[in-house]
Amino acid sequence: MSRLRVGAAQLNAVVGDLDGNAQRAFAAYQTARAQGCDLVVFPELMVTGYPPEDLLLKPAFVAAASATLAKFAARTGDCVAVIGFPERADHLYNSAAVCARGQILGVYRKQLLPNYSVFDEQRYFEASTETGPLFDVGGVKVAVSICEDIWEPGPVVAMAASGAEVVVNINASPYFAGRLPEREAMLTGRAAQVSVPIVYVNLVGGQDELVFDGASLAFDDRGRLAARAKQFDEDLLVVDLDIGSTVRGRIEPVLEPVAEVYEALVLGTRDYVRKNGFTDALISLSGGIDSSLVAAVAVDALGAEHVHGVMLPSRYSSEGSVADAIALTERLGVRTYTVPIEPAQAAFEKMLAPVFEGRPPDVAEENLQARIRGNAVMTISNKFNWMVLSCGNKSEMATGYATLYGDMAGGFAVIKDVPKTLVYALCRDLNTRAGRELIPQAVLDKAPSAELRPDQFDTDSLPEYDELDPIIEGYVEGDETVAELAARGFDEALARRVARMVDANEYKRRQAPPGVRVSRKAFGKDRRPPITNRWPG
Repeated sequence: MSRLRVGAAQLNAVVGDLDGNAQRAFAAYQTARAQGCDLVVFPELMVTGYPPEDLLLKPAFVAAASATLAKFAARTGDCVAVIGFPERADHLYNSAAVCARGQILGVYRKQLLPNYSVFDEQRYFEASTETGPLFDVGGVKVAVSICEDIWEPGPVVAMAASGAEVVVNINASPYFAGRLPEREAMLTGRAAQVSVPIVYVNLVGGQDELVFDGASLAFDDRGRLAARAKQFDEDLLVVDLDIGSTVRGRIEPVLEPVAEVYEALVLGTRDYVRKNGFTDALISLSGGIDSSLVAAVAVDALGAEHVHGVMLPSRYSSEGSVADAIALTERLGVRTYTVPIEPAQAAFEKMLAPVFEGRPPDVAEENLQARIRGNAVMTISNKFNWMVLSCGNKSEMATGYATLYGDMAGGFAVIKDVPKTLVYALCRDLNTRAGRELIPQAVLDKAPSAELRPDQFDTDSLPEYDELDPIIEGYVEGDETVAELAARGFDEALARRVARMVDANEYKRRQAPPGVRVSRKAFGKDRRPPITNRWPG
């Protein structure tokens, strides 16, 4: 019976850091070799990081990636390495190099190029029409595939028919809530279909809006889960395969759904801040639920010593909100500054009085407060080189209930893909897992308000979030029309009102900072409707 020990090295690559990515890969290679691995597999486009996007249009970048790969291959020994890179041949291919004994033994080219959701691979790569060679590793015939190639049966069926005894699949599969069960179900079916063990390695880490959750997997030839790596963390998953018999490895537990979203937010925030050269973050703390959650995520991502809060009370800020913000910072250990905005607000009102003469106060004066706060936090950011984390949630971003150049100002929008109802669930879950009130109960209990005028509540402008969020989910994530929403039982007038708000505020979202994608369809890469648009929905 042939035996093979495979190491699935899920690593956190940095787009464009070719030398750094190669060093990370070689360090994992040495660890795998020390643990007796015959084969170690790395994520898709590990050399460049994923997705490299328009860097791939630069010939010098692609050439540098090939040179980096050659240097990596030159350092390999008897342990075989499979590593993803962009290959320039007759066309540009998304490829995997098989390396050992100081050289590149062969290359596999990706056959199926995704061009939906956040993927845009057909812009850059040519699809291969070849099944690819089998590689002899310790007497075992190994087939290599890349990400999308395993989601459709064709490529892997052909590999099995050609005599493959093991299929390795290298990935950069982005996270969204519920993605891991989908992957496991697909791989269970594919391994059972072809009666060949599958080892699936995934990228981990944050890249702009995307989070890659790791959770690399192995399945035996009957489709049974044999091994699972950690979620949201670098890991080397060692899998022992007795060809024709068993597959053995450790199976890491899976996070609960709400906790999983929280960890995605933490990883996405940490990597965006650090990979862009910042060490510290700044948050405008209002005493509300959204800024409380963002602060908690930032502390877990960066450490309390690297998170700074600023309270910017106005004439309408309630004593309760100020007290709640102070209580939060004490529990999280965040240093906080207080900068009242009344002097600036009074100065703006005096300055604009001649222009506004004869007109009653309205949303213009309300938004002025948010824009003063936006200016304040960005100025503090400039002074100390702290990245501003904005606090708008998906419900607000969808409906325009966030002020352009005000509370939307910032470098990263942590919860822009988190609907308001999920914000509450995340805070409650965080308190439960912590065993104490990190988020003050008063914050959870009070009715949400922007506090831009006396006795203001979100429901003055929006439906109740329990009604609003399901409509947004159907209209945005499900691409349903108003008629289809009404047929599902939603109030037609309300659905039409929400759809109009979503469509009318696309221009705002185009000017918003990026934020962590945790749903199947987020604003940004996923959803790009025209701003000028008369489709009635």
